[in-house]
Amino acid sequence: MKKIELLSPAKNLEVGMAAINHGADAVYIGGPSFGAREKVGNSIDDIEKLCSHAAIFDAKVYVTLNTLLFDNELEQAHKIAWDCYNAGVDALIVQDMALMMMDMPPIALHASTQCNNTTAEKVKFLEDVGFKQVVLARELSINEIKEIRSKTTVPLEFFVHGALCVSYSGQCYLSHVIGRRSANRGACAQPCRLKWNLEDENGNVLIANRHLLSLRDMNNSKNLEELIDAGITSFKIEGRLKDADYVKNTTAFYRQAIDEILERRTDLERSSRGISTPSFVPNLEKSFSRGFTDYFIHGRQKNIDAPFTPKSMGEYIGDIKKVDGKRLTVKLKDGIALHNGDGLCFLDENNELQGFNVNGVEGDAVLSSAPLSFRAQRGISLYRNYDIQWQKTVENSNGNRKLPIKLKLSETSNGFKLTAENISVCLQCQKDIAKNPEKAIDTIKTKLSQWGDTKFNIENIDIQLNTIYFIPASILGEMKRQLVMELEKTLIERHRTVRPVETHGRASLQTDYPEYDLSYLGNVTNSLSRQFYENHGVTHIDDGLEKSMPECEIVVMTTKHCIRYANGMCAKETGKPATPLYINNDRGRFRLEFDCKNCCMKVVSI
Repeated sequence: MKKIELLSPAKNLEVGMAAINHGADAVYIGGPSFGAREKVGNSIDDIEKLCSHAAIFDAKVYVTLNTLLFDNELEQAHKIAWDCYNAGVDALIVQDMALMMMDMPPIALHASTQCNNTTAEKVKFLEDVGFKQVVLARELSINEIKEIRSKTTVPLEFFVHGALCVSYSGQCYLSHVIGRRSANRGACAQPCRLKWNLEDENGNVLIANRHLLSLRDMNNSKNLEELIDAGITSFKIEGRLKDADYVKNTTAFYRQAIDEILERRTDLERSSRGISTPSFVPNLEKSFSRGFTDYFIHGRQKNIDAPFTPKSMGEYIGDIKKVDGKRLTVKLKDGIALHNGDGLCFLDENNELQGFNVNGVEGDAVLSSAPLSFRAQRGISLYRNYDIQWQKTVENSNGNRKLPIKLKLSETSNGFKLTAENISVCLQCQKDIAKNPEKAIDTIKTKLSQWGDTKFNIENIDIQLNTIYFIPASILGEMKRQLVMELEKTLIERHRTVRPVETHGRASLQTDYPEYDLSYLGNVTNSLSRQFYENHGVTHIDDGLEKSMPECEIVVMTTKHCIRYANGMCAKETGKPATPLYINNDRGRFRLEFDCKNCCMKVVSI
C-alpha cells in the first residue's frame, strides 16, 4: 500500500509543533546553520524536542542542510549531520554533493529541489547514488512527473502550496550578482519581488515600474489525486519563514483534502498516526497569498504572475461602488460579513495597492481607518487580507491531535494492570470487592475515559476482572499518568529504532552523472563536491559563482515564466521574432533572452 505524506514547514520549534498538531505527517526545519534560510536557525535541543513530539504520532522530522558549502565549512556541516541524527531526525534535505563523500551518520538523505531535479535521468542518478527521496522542480507538468516516475522508484516529493521562486531552484544568481547575497547560500534578497522597467533593444520603455518577475503563489489543492496517480507521495507546503497561523491553516486544509482521498482509496494510506481537530475552518484564501496558480502542472497558462504587488491580497469579498473620503459603498458577496479590525485592500485606478482597516460597517457602507486617495470608480474588486474573527480562532487552535488507543484493565495478584499499545503499567494496592458492581464498572469506565490534554484518545475500554472491585479514582489516575509516560517514551523509542540504516559515500562509481561538462550552473564550491562529480564521470567542472565570479556575461536566472507571453508579446502568438528585451531598476540592467523552442526565458547579466 502506498503511503502518502503531508510535509509542512517549520520556522522554529513552536511552528513545527503546530504543524504536527494540525495534521502534518512530517515537518522540515532548518538546523543551526546551512539551512537555506540564513536568518532562521534552530538549536539541536529544539530539534530534539520536535523529534520527540513528532515520533509519538510516527511523524517525521527532516532537517534542511541544503546550502552550498565551502571547504572550511565541511567539518561543521558534518558535525551538524551527526547531531541531527542523534537528536532523532529522520532525514536530511541536502543540495551539496560533498555530503555524499563524508562519513555521514546512517540517516536518509533527500535531494533538495535546489539540485534542479527536472529530468528522469537526473532523478535516476540521484536514486542510484543513494538518495531516499527527491524533491522535484516546481515547474514540472503532470506528464513530466509521470515520465520521471516510469523510470525511477525513489519516493518523489513535490511542492503543492506556497510562494514560488520565479527561477528554477538552484539556478538563480540574481541576488548574488546584485548584492552578493546568494540564494544557494540561504541569503536571497528576493530581487524578483521588486519593481522593474521593461525596455526594447532601443531603450524604449514598454512597461514601467511593475513587478515583472513576481509570481502568484502555488495552490495545487485541486490536483492532489492527479499528482498521486502521477507518482507523487510527498506533498510539500512551502514556508519556512511563515508564522504558526499560516502553517496551522495550510496544514489543516491539506490534511482534510488528502484525507478525503485516502478515505475512498484502498491502495493508499497515511504515513503517520493521530487525528487532528482544529478549532477553525481551514481556508487557504485567508492566509497570506499573492493570488493562486497551479503553475505548469497542466502546461503553460496565463496569469501566473503578480505584476501589481508582491503583498498579500487575500480573499475577494466584493466590489467597490463608491469612495468618499473614509466612507466606501460596497457590494459584498453573499455570506460575507465584515468586522471592526478587518484588513481590506484593492488595486486603485493606477493598479497601485491601497489598504485600510475597517472602523465600522453601516449597511452597505464601510468606514475606513484613514481617508483613501482614490478617484471614485465602479467595479473595483475588494479583498480582505485580514479577517480578525477568523484569525482569533486560528490563534487559539492547538490542533488537538490525538492518537486513538485501546485500553485494557486487568488484575494482578497484588493490584491492577493497565495496558495500551502492548505497553503495560502495574500498580500495587488494596483490592476491595465492590458493594455495587454495576456502579463500580461505570465509575471505572468513566475515569478511564478521561484523558484531558494528553496526546491520547480512548476508542475502547476492555475491563477484564474476574471479580468486580472498587478502585479509587486516585489509583486509576496514577495508573493513567504512568501509562502516558510509558506510552510516550516507548513510542518515541520505537520510531527512532525503526529508522532505516543508511550508508553514504559508497555509491557505485559505475553510475555516471547525466552530464560530462559542468559550468557554474553545477554549483560546485568545495573540493569534496568536485571529487564526487569526477568520481561519476564528469570531465570538466567550473567553480560555482559563489566561489568564483567570471567577468563575462552570465545567465543569472532561467525561468519558465515568460514576460513576453505574460504581456501579449509571445512570438508564437504574434508571429513576430522574440528579440531580446531588457529589465532595469536601480539594482541593475539585465537582458532577457527567449528560448521559444523550450518555452523558457533567461535573464542575462550584462
